[in-house]
Amino acid sequence: MTDFTMQTDADGVAIITWDVQGKSMNVLSMDGATALDGLIDTALADEAVKGIIITSGKKDFAGGMDLNVIAGMKENGGAQGVFDGVMTLHHLLRKIELAGMDRKTKKGGKPIASVLTGTALGIGLELPLATHRIFAADNPRAKIGLPEIMVGIFPGAGGTTRLTRKLGAMMAAPFLLEGKLSDPKKAKSAGLIDEVSEDPMAAAREWVLNASDADLVKPWDAKGYKMPGGEPFHPAGFMTFVGASAMVHGKTMGVYPAAKALLSAVYEGSMVPFDTALKIEARWFTNILMNPSSAAMIRSLFINKEALEKGANRPDAPDQTVKKVGILGAGMMGAGIAYVSAMAGIQVVLIDAAQDSADKGKAYSETLLDKAISRKKSTEDKKAEVLSRITATTDYAALDGCDLIVEAVFEDPSVKADVTQKAEAVIPQDAIFATNTSTLPISQLAKASARPEQYIGIHFFSPVDKMLLVEIIKGKQTGPVAVAKALDFVRQIRKTPIVVNDARFFYANRCIIPYINEGIRMVGEGVNPTLIENAAKLMGMPLGPLQLVDETSIDLGVKIAKATRAAMGEDYPDGAVDDVLFWMADQGRMGRKSKSGFYTYGDDGKRQGLWDGLDPQYPRSPDQPDLHDVQQRLMFAQTLEAVRALEEGVLEDIREGDVGAILGWGFAPWSGGPFGWLDMLGAARAVEICDRLTAEHGSRFAAPALLRQMAEQGDSFYSRFGAGKKAA
Repeated sequence: MTDFTMQTDADGVAIITWDVQGKSMNVLSMDGATALDGLIDTALADEAVKGIIITSGKKDFAGGMDLNVIAGMKENGGAQGVFDGVMTLHHLLRKIELAGMDRKTKKGGKPIASVLTGTALGIGLELPLATHRIFAADNPRAKIGLPEIMVGIFPGAGGTTRLTRKLGAMMAAPFLLEGKLSDPKKAKSAGLIDEVSEDPMAAAREWVLNASDADLVKPWDAKGYKMPGGEPFHPAGFMTFVGASAMVHGKTMGVYPAAKALLSAVYEGSMVPFDTALKIEARWFTNILMNPSSAAMIRSLFINKEALEKGANRPDAPDQTVKKVGILGAGMMGAGIAYVSAMAGIQVVLIDAAQDSADKGKAYSETLLDKAISRKKSTEDKKAEVLSRITATTDYAALDGCDLIVEAVFEDPSVKADVTQKAEAVIPQDAIFATNTSTLPISQLAKASARPEQYIGIHFFSPVDKMLLVEIIKGKQTGPVAVAKALDFVRQIRKTPIVVNDARFFYANRCIIPYINEGIRMVGEGVNPTLIENAAKLMGMPLGPLQLVDETSIDLGVKIAKATRAAMGEDYPDGAVDDVLFWMADQGRMGRKSKSGFYTYGDDGKRQGLWDGLDPQYPRSPDQPDLHDVQQRLMFAQTLEAVRALEEGVLEDIREGDVGAILGWGFAPWSGGPFGWLDMLGAARAVEICDRLTAEHGSRFAAPALLRQMAEQGDSFYSRFGAGKKAA
């Protein structure tokens, strides 16, 4: 059965229905595009057809282009294959847009409307933009937009050119450069679509049967068209493009090629006829598809992320959907876990030692829901429904019937042991117990449990409601059902899971801490703190290491350092870091929470600039290092830990390593993650840099044996360990 089918009603309206079999959301394949092309030809040639409506047979319209198809174009035909494939889509959409009209008189065409049943993303909006009028169902949950920039590409099937010519460069910028998504009513207000209706199909039929020739002519095909806001050679347009260029560079720091390519396609395309502009868009899109960055971003942020969310590494166990979750500890983490669980429809028992604390934990959900209501993203009814699912109490007996417990008390083994035993005295024998910890070994904590095979680590990142990643940690005795339960729970709360084995700091913190430490170490060496922070941002890190330690708190860093030193003894490698970190703590500068850290903060808590008190204590060296040296130190400090985690079996799947790095601490998304970055760099070049950094800065930069072996064999991580292949 084809992805598109057509039926013509008694009034002569041909309804083309998009319904990809076996998928919950429509995605466009090249076979689907060919089928649609044939149906459009048939409808335009049929004298009985007065007009066409393109709609969906699903609750949503479309989720976009099948990115695996785009990857296939590149693999099978290189740059020419990508360009030819994109131009095939351009020809199809241009055929829809012109609809058989005479090119000179702009008459004789057949009206073509699109009906968006729900969400319409990517090609799911680019296709409607080529039709003559877009009708959408009045569905506040639907999302309409062009999010391609978020996975390292840009709208390449005419969306960039059409939206810019429809709205002007300034008004189109948030939708193209930021991937902004809107509900139908906001999309109409912004000019993305034309009508929102309770019965969009009826409204579309009425329009199709009454449309005139003039209704079919797009503004850019009409004589005398001028781009809203002005073309680049117009004074107003010139300023728009100057501002856009500065904005793009300011936000991307020059490391995200898709944003620059998009702006180039818009700039160049706005100075030529529309059909030529489409070719320019296709060329820039091809340029981006051939860039290693886009391939890495698509792989990690779309293909691998989706695979992990669908259970790529889930054990073969029965469905473990959570019905009732008990959360021990109503502090910031526990309250956040309660909120996302209740939002997912799960019954929640939120326990704390004092009723006031438990109530405060529940109130956190109320605060978030009130904020959503103020932004018109929720309702009072929804708020009442979510809050009704949360029972705040001090009574452990309320945990009866819970199939999952998530413990989120203080990072103290004795406290965790106490609440574990109290909960296990009440919960069912088959319930799974999860501890939320960022540093404590799971296998040690599990000793307090009478059921170690049902004990597992679930590491949430703060703030829980915003952070997408959840790190699941298997203890030595953790069984497959516990892993399956944790994965199914994470899927329910709409987060992305990675599964790792128990080891010091697990995976995420294992990589984050060396990044922070390297930045602090450089402060002690006299490196300009501004150079440190900007070097990180120019590599695509969202936060420099000094800002990151301020955000996570300096006293937490001190606590972790002391615990690590106690555990490692003489092997402890970070004394130089502690000299700086402990001095900061002694000054009472604990980070953002104290409104004083490596940065200064205003009374409102807003960051103002780096603290000038660092200079007297750690004078800047007269010989500052090269920018690239600072960047390499910061990047390799993280990346080598990722390789060691894989080498030691802590990390079992490099897909989890890359996705976890990007979602967990923002590792340079343009690179696709640490393994993606090393593959771009090449193992041989990476080892060469490691050897230089080791000679200049110490053994922490020594190339792992696995990386050196890969360099000798000319291997890459994704050729050797990709698609879920386990480390040898």
